[in-house]
Amino acid sequence: MVTLRLPALKPLHWASLAGLALAVCLLFTPWRTLSADAAPLAAAGEVCIVAPPTPYDPKSGLGLHEARVVPADARCPVCGMFPARSPDWAAQIIFDNGDTQFFDSPLSLFLYLQDIGRYTRGRQVNEIAASYVKDVSSGGWISAHEAFYVSGSDAMGPMRAGNLPAFSSAAAALRFASARGGAILEARQISPHLLHGLNGERRHVHASPPG
Repeated sequence: MVTLRLPALKPLHWASLAGLALAVCLLFTPWRTLSADAAPLAAAGEVCIVAPPTPYDPKSGLGLHEARVVPADARCPVCGMFPARSPDWAAQIIFDNGDTQFFDSPLSLFLYLQDIGRYTRGRQVNEIAASYVKDVSSGGWISAHEAFYVSGSDAMGPMRAGNLPAFSSAAAALRFASARGGAILEARQISPHLLHGLNGERRHVHASPPG
């Protein structure tokens, strides 16, 4: 048997290898990116998602408060998801200066309205000029405050939990509820208690369209 004798590594070499091993370890353990203090906050949903409003683009050809296409890189300020990846569930709020916050679903929009300052610093509810949700029936944008919603159906939102599919008419909402269950609500009937219950069910998994 032939024995190969490798030259001894100098201390500097060992230090380099140790550093490389530590770097690989950190690379493949994503949980280490959260500090010991931040980990419990993440579990409780208290880690802040930086999702600034999208400025109005005068070159878009759209009115200052008109519903617009969700940008691919826009993030929901409530959950951190990318609304463009679930366009059938998307929602948006437009401030009086044209800045827009995009949401992954009607649920996130209504959660946002409960505490705007928490998600977008310096903003207040009286600065909101328009809000829109996607109509399940047509796929178009409709006013969030004039829409009819179905709560408790088998339609799973973008985070694979109960949500609030929206409709332009009570008749359309009734047809949906008759086929898939749930109760019909107007925007004014969506309570903090209902939102809290739905939000507690959510987790990050992409969903199918509600229709």
